[in-house]
Amino acid sequence: MLSAFALIITLIIYNKQATAEPYTIKGFDVSHHQGEINWKKISPQQYQFVYLKATEGGDYQDDHFQNYWLKAREQGLHVGAYHFFRLCRDGAIQAQNFIATVPNKPDALPPVIDLEYDNNCINTHTKEQLLKQIQIMHDQLRSHYDKQPIFYTSKAFYNIVLLGEFKNTPIWIREYKEQPNLKDGRKWTFWQHNNQGKISGIEKPVDLNVFYADAQAWQQFLKKSQIIQQ
Repeated sequence: MLSAFALIITLIIYNKQATAEPYTIKGFDVSHHQGEINWKKISPQQYQFVYLKATEGGDYQDDHFQNYWLKAREQGLHVGAYHFFRLCRDGAIQAQNFIATVPNKPDALPPVIDLEYDNNCINTHTKEQLLKQIQIMHDQLRSHYDKQPIFYTSKAFYNIVLLGEFKNTPIWIREYKEQPNLKDGRKWTFWQHNNQGKISGIEKPVDLNVFYADAQAWQQFLKKSQIIQQ
């Protein structure tokens, strides 16, 4: 049986959250799960960006997206939208769902495709089939918004499907226990480091994110996001 001291140390180790304090450009992402948000309480100086869930699969639209989009932009935040990609659905249909939902604003952040592990589809589709449909959506969003899309993903999905692919596509990695290091040494652009964040104006826990570099690099990223990366 563990001593009281050993038990405390064990709990600290297994509940440890990775620290993102060195990163100064901070943001968060939300969906309808966060419910009502008082955007006026959220400081654009403290949080430089926010991503909003817009769509999922071929026919789902988040019922809070339009309201969040308008209020977050009014508050002066840099705002972007993300799509939860269903691995079993056609990429073109999913792209059209997103395009029909998300306004094409020059000052919006690049669109994000959320790629996550799905046992059913991983086991019934080859890697090549998955990559083909992801490529279709990626290319259609890139063409419509004139912005290079970003992939949000976990290290598991990255290693299984994305390793060595889409080398010019920025990666937004989810990793809660440690600093994220991708298997092939690829650099990440955004890091989701906490899914239990607390933000004034939002009652429920929030995903917290950081940008990989300093304010100068952030401004360069924003400027570069206005044009297609060749």
